[in-house]
Amino acid sequence: MSTLQYYAYHKHGVRLRQRSNYSQAVRVGDRIECAGQGGWDYNSGEMKKDLYEEIDQAFKNVDYNLKDAGGKGWSQVFRVNSYHTDMSDEALRHMIKNLKKWMPDHQPLLTCVGVTKLGIEGMRIEIEVSAYDDEGAEAARKARAAVAEKKK
Repeated sequence: MSTLQYYAYHKHGVRLRQRSNYSQAVRVGDRIECAGQGGWDYNSGEMKKDLYEEIDQAFKNVDYNLKDAGGKGWSQVFRVNSYHTDMSDEALRHMIKNLKKWMPDHQPLLTCVGVTKLGIEGMRIEIEVSAYDDEGAEAARKARAAVAEKKK
């Protein structure tokens, strides 16, 4: 798996990697695959109390995660999988509002699943995405080659 590049954004992403042994994102060729992002503050890890703020923050975290992995953010997302402990009409409308806000120029594939519990206590939404980033993939390959050359 040495050709894969794993990312964990600073502070809370690194804490999650150390605590739970997973990364926030991975580059696979021209793609960035992002682990599920919840409505936590990406610095402190504190979960938003209000459901709508939690949904908003989860979208911000996806954007932050993609950019940390060298992508451009939501404009490159082609698939969204979301997991919800609250599938009320109001919650889903707020989800759609964010989809339109963050991706005004395209409509990705979307799967929304209702679940009874998510991986972090108190979390009510989790969003994972797949993004296509051909330009960033080339830059990442060059950066990896430069690091390998330095090690020689």
